[in-house]
Amino acid sequence: MTLLLVAACALVDPDGRVLLAKRPPDKPMGGLWEFPGGKVEPGERPEEAIIRELREELGIDVTEACLAPLTFASHAYEAFHLLMPLFVCRKWKGRVNGCEGQEIAWVKPVRLVDYPMPPADIPLIASLRDLL
Repeated sequence: MTLLLVAACALVDPDGRVLLAKRPPDKPMGGLWEFPGGKVEPGERPEEAIIRELREELGIDVTEACLAPLTFASHAYEAFHLLMPLFVCRKWKGRVNGCEGQEIAWVKPVRLVDYPMPPADIPLIASLRDLL
């Protein structure tokens, strides 16, 4: 089974809300909510992938010093095994915007369970609630 490394980030605003992004309907698991991020490219570190993905997807600039590792997900999907470190970020430059047309939502930690997510993302909620 192929191992897929994906890095994700929980952006936390000053009110303690976490940003979720809705997957486009034409992508696998379309319509589900997730923490922003994406595939780690060959030769790229997870932190570099997060910085790149947040710039591409949300139009914000994040420095590596502002990324704090929190936990990770390890989940076997039918076609691949996903390994996903989750970072927390409370400081960035720019205004968060769905640059790829994706819907975004700022969500209180206790409400994260109300948003349908891919199976690998669901176990990450408890760690975020404990932190926030």
